[in-house]
Amino acid sequence: MVTRDRQRRVTITDVAKHAQVSTTAVSKVLQNAYGVSEAMRAKVRAAIDELGYRPHNAARAMRGRTFTIGVLLPHIRNPFFADILDGLTEEISGSGYQAIMVQSGGRGPAAERRASDALVDRQVDGILWVAPLCSKSQLEKMAGDTPLVVLGRHDRSALYDCVLDDDEIGAALVVEHLIALGHRRIAHITDDVGGRSSVLLQTVRATTYERVMTEHGLAEHIAVAATSYTEEGGYEGTRELLARDPRPTAIFAGADQAAFGALAAIHEAGLTVPGDISVAGYDNARVVGFAHIALTSVDQDGALMGKTAGRLLLERIGGRTSAVRFSVTPTLVPRRSTAPPKTP
Repeated sequence: MVTRDRQRRVTITDVAKHAQVSTTAVSKVLQNAYGVSEAMRAKVRAAIDELGYRPHNAARAMRGRTFTIGVLLPHIRNPFFADILDGLTEEISGSGYQAIMVQSGGRGPAAERRASDALVDRQVDGILWVAPLCSKSQLEKMAGDTPLVVLGRHDRSALYDCVLDDDEIGAALVVEHLIALGHRRIAHITDDVGGRSSVLLQTVRATTYERVMTEHGLAEHIAVAATSYTEEGGYEGTRELLARDPRPTAIFAGADQAAFGALAAIHEAGLTVPGDISVAGYDNARVVGFAHIALTSVDQDGALMGKTAGRLLLERIGGRTSAVRFSVTPTLVPRRSTAPPKTP
């Protein structure tokens, strides 16, 4: 049994002696330096646990690290973001790092800049930026000073890492599913807050919807409501679509959160899902599988995306400079919210 001298704080030197390694080796493990072997990491971690060593965060910050990772979200209401954060937290749990979060409110590049500046001002060691709307040049400017992983955009950069879903495959799965059920009047709810830049996931999903509809000879039935990926956006977009004549028999909402708003608007109109209108979402957040919701959705494995982003950030902080681009292949999860249309 290892006992601690309660008259003094356990030091990095104590850990090195106990693990029979150099203080430099212990320091590298504490900093999650890139290239440290798993055997060395396990040896040092075991010594840390046995001695009860706790790094002095204030001193570490003075030496250039705060051991914090900043997470920048559009907003905190989307349940899919919780899946991403769960994965990130799991990945960094044994690293000594803590995540701190800010939100831009999803109100565009100016709000994003203020939120990102807040993280930089707090000297976070790395940043996970989820679905940014700003320019690539702004992202690269930040990445030049702070290790950066961008989640959800379809661009490439030598200065930051990208974690993304293959949104073209995912959107095609939804539209093909609805067409296979017999739907022809299929509408789409998209997010227009960031415009129609080709690197934005909402643009990829909307463009794919239009392409698949056209390929099946359904171009005349293309109907897009450009609102936002929020409950309010889904609600307003669905009200707009229901007012069209003829109204759609199916709605593909570009995010589960927008689909929740669609469900509310359909219920308010005295219609049923899927009896009158089928509804499909995107993200497969945990809540959509609950029996009273049972929403057909595209699963892009948010926990995996969060874990991968955490790993890439720790590698970046540890010294890796080469860019990594990680893409998730989505799957469709059909549930009770989609069914064949009513026969005339």
